[in-house]
Amino acid sequence: MKKTYAQIVKQIQVLQQEADKLRRDEIGGVVARIREAIQHYGLTAADLGLSPKVAGSTTVAAKPAAKTRRKSTKAKAAGARAVKFRDEAGRTWGGIGKRPQWLRDALAAGKTLQDFAVQ
Repeated sequence: MKKTYAQIVKQIQVLQQEADKLRRDEIGGVVARIREAIQHYGLTAADLGLSPKVAGSTTVAAKPAAKTRRKSTKAKAAGARAVKFRDEAGRTWGGIGKRPQWLRDALAAGKTLQDFAVQ
């Protein structure tokens, strides 16, 4: 007997629910093992790369006060620009000025600007 579209959609939904439950169960086990390792080794957020750390140190320390310099207005404006395009590697472009090489290469390979548009 041939399955109908509605039967296949229902089967997909049942499988998705089963997959979601299995994923939650597996994540629970992974998190428990990670917590155990963190506690056993006395790891900190900095050790795991989850917070800023001073070079050459595994603990977070206050950075010495740096000399303050005024940024030019142009530099401030450039830093405040919204990202309009991003690739899988995390490289970004704000859409102003010359297109970066990574984007030109991707466009030459057949991609479109829409493929990189940030939503």
